[in-house]
Amino acid sequence: MYRDKAIYGQSPTAVLRSKTMFKAPLKWNDSKLIFTCSWSDWFIEDADRWRDEAWETIKSTPHHTYQILTKRPERIKEHLPERFDELDNVWLGVSIESEDQMGRLEYLKDLSSITFASFEPLLGPIKWDERMDGLDWCIIGGESGNDTGKYLYRKMELDWALHLIEGAKSSGVPCFVKQLGTYQYKQLSLKDRHGGNLEEFPEGFKVREFPAVYYDKHLVMA
Repeated sequence: MYRDKAIYGQSPTAVLRSKTMFKAPLKWNDSKLIFTCSWSDWFIEDADRWRDEAWETIKSTPHHTYQILTKRPERIKEHLPERFDELDNVWLGVSIESEDQMGRLEYLKDLSSITFASFEPLLGPIKWDERMDGLDWCIIGGESGNDTGKYLYRKMELDWALHLIEGAKSSGVPCFVKQLGTYQYKQLSLKDRHGGNLEEFPEGFKVREFPAVYYDKHLVMA
């Protein structure tokens, strides 16, 4: 986000309401899987004044599915809309980079929505255990970045990711390996650093699954 904001000459600390995308889902007739706030956080304090209106957009577009990923899970429950349990088009997730953030999973318990964990960027080994019980999905990915200057990447070891992949499989949790990160891109001499070609991945890492509700909804409505 910091790197991309710099490209457009924008301040990475300024939280702004998009002039073009905020209401865009209301105009999309085809069912879409929408990742919200890719440059920010749905539950950030600076967005409190817009969030109720954004929830109304979600309520008005049940044909879309919204992925909401946050690093502020302690704010989730106090900022859900009324009758949230009646919404079936919201997935709520938390970012977990290492064992230090595993406590974020606690805030997903007892939520009525699809819940997921994004282990991206994965920056250290994480034990797959009962703390993941109840998850509906997990995402795994390495960190992208530069070799020099600002925005350096940190490494992701393949065995860290493989442990999570195997843990998800053993627990019946759908798993999506998004990318292997710049470190493994170089180590493995991949052609696509962003994971665009899944066939380049080593065996055991060619995994891109979704929760069952995704197939039920999007294949029918496509």
